Amino acid sequence: MSEKILSTPQNLQVLYEDNHIIVINKRPGDIVQGDKTGDVPLSEIVKRYIKKKYDKPGNVYLGVAHRLDRPTSGIVVFARTSKALSRLNKIFAEKEAKKTYWAIVKNRPKKKEDVLTHWLKRNPKQNKSYAHEQEIKDSKKAILEYKMTRELNNHYLLEIDLKTGRHHQIRAQLAAIESPIKGDLKYGFNRSNTNGNIHLHARELSFIHPVSKNKLEFVAPPPSDTIWNAC
Repeated sequence: MSEKILSTPQNLQVLYEDNHIIVINKRPGDIVQGDKTGDVPLSEIVKRYIKKKYDKPGNVYLGVAHRLDRPTSGIVVFARTSKALSRLNKIFAEKEAKKTYWAIVKNRPKKKEDVLTHWLKRNPKQNKSYAHEQEIKDSKKAILEYKMTRELNNHYLLEIDLKTGRHHQIRAQLAAIESPIKGDLKYGFNRSNTNGNIHLHARELSFIHPVSKNKLEFVAPPPSDTIWNAC
């Protein structure tokens, strides 16, 4: 059975906060928004953190502008006001935020760097997306650019520039080139990690602040384990 890693207000890694947004380095195992599991989501933990830190009475407003898969780690942005949420939603919907991910794979990609284009079709019952070389019914175009930046004892570190934001996009596209992410059983890796996470990390994020209009750039350290620490 995989170990669930759940954050508390005391161990949140806050990268940035102001009156309009708060940026968190999510740990693998945390779920961003509540689902059928009933586990306490990261959004609720962040609310508790804000309530305690600022001694706020009543309910704390927090809007979810985007998500990361549960076994994935890295940068997540929440809105602290409804105005900020609507503007963040627009930023992410219109691909105005630049996202860079790190992924560790065991099978070396055939090319050291490449642009991958697939058409992804989601299977809701399996909570899985399948990558196709050609467009098929109900599929969505998915594009990412990767480059191999380091070799780590039979594993390889890929830096990924995400051009579109599809369901399980990086996981499905890397699996399609036979380089599934370490620990990602759902997408073809041969064994799970001990804590149930996968070695996919939202490393960098930049966007224009929804209210101040200043450019924000964030870099989040990956979780601490033998392979990530080698990066």
